[in-house]
Amino acid sequence: MKAIIILGDGMADEPIEALGGKTPLQYAHTPYMDELARLGVTGRMKTVPDGFHPGSEVANLAVLGYDLPRVYEGRGVLEAASMGVTLQGGEMALRCNLVCLEKGLLKNHSAGHISTGEANELIRYLNVELGSEQVAFHAGVSYRHLLVLKKGDKRLKCTPPHDVPLQPFFPLMVKPSAKEARDTASLLNGLILRSQQLLKDHPVNIKRMAAGLDPANSIWPWSPGYRPAMQTMQEMYGVAKGAVISAVDLIRGIGVYAGLEVIPVEGATGLYDTNYEGKARAALAALETNDFVYLHIEASDEAGHEGNVQLKIKTIEYLDSRVVRIIYETLQSRDEPVAIGLLPDHPTPCSIRTHTDAPVPFLIYKPGQQADDVAFFDEYSVEKGTFGVLEGNQFIKALIES
Repeated sequence: MKAIIILGDGMADEPIEALGGKTPLQYAHTPYMDELARLGVTGRMKTVPDGFHPGSEVANLAVLGYDLPRVYEGRGVLEAASMGVTLQGGEMALRCNLVCLEKGLLKNHSAGHISTGEANELIRYLNVELGSEQVAFHAGVSYRHLLVLKKGDKRLKCTPPHDVPLQPFFPLMVKPSAKEARDTASLLNGLILRSQQLLKDHPVNIKRMAAGLDPANSIWPWSPGYRPAMQTMQEMYGVAKGAVISAVDLIRGIGVYAGLEVIPVEGATGLYDTNYEGKARAALAALETNDFVYLHIEASDEAGHEGNVQLKIKTIEYLDSRVVRIIYETLQSRDEPVAIGLLPDHPTPCSIRTHTDAPVPFLIYKPGQQADDVAFFDEYSVEKGTFGVLEGNQFIKALIES
């Protein structure tokens, strides 16, 4: 049986007083997710193994059934794969955000969701001014970019910028976790401080500030690692042919290492204004020629990082009506059965504006299967589900195995 995973990044949350003690997922109008829960089998998944930070790279690798202690090398290397940057021996990749600092505080992790065009101009400028035989910047999408160092030591303590909104930036700069990494930490911190001097008066930022927008006035490198040793989905689970659809380099990079075809969708932004229908149609088209599709929707995570409860509700309802509905209704008219898995990768509670490691709700719908007694898809209803709490590769095996 073919299979599709619909992943609402950061969709899970915690009860919010303003919503009458409900989570955004409970509060949102989601008739199609609820219908799939009623027809399917549900449970919760522990997507962040013990000892790991609840990052999207960790959680999405876990959803696909990867052994994190064996393959994890950070976020930067995965984004490098998506961007076509092949890491050589001795090279280390880091995710490199463009962030906004204000009065010594890390105001936000996204430089006000800077446009890709503006960001790429800044990254190219930084590569000219700060790049060398050892240092290279590679432009990505919006605030998400890549920094590659030759002979870097990954034994560093780097703070994900989305974890620390409105905190003083200076105490959060890179720290070595081994004495051998001191030079690497010093190099990275020097790049951060020099970027601030270079970016503060750049024409892109002057124009943004004149328009009342946040400037991208610093880089923030984090999540270092080397090229990972990852098996493909075919090698692990016999998935002959698969595809990944996402607006985010991280997820596309996971797809590259997983042996999945990366399918671009025009208008896919990673925000609430993404092309939901286009991504749904692309997933349906991919299912005609692939055995497995991983459809990733970023919008709810970004709303959670902004602490915007109403926007998060809207993104969840958009996912339901503009993605889940289209996929579910279309598949009902096809002769070949398709299993549907639906879940977040991790919670991104609006109250704290960052990720947590709490287990997430999931459902698996397979035509003709015996359903459990759960009638709603949310963080608490699925506690009564047949699956209980799954870990490791239990979810992906339950989805793709007949």
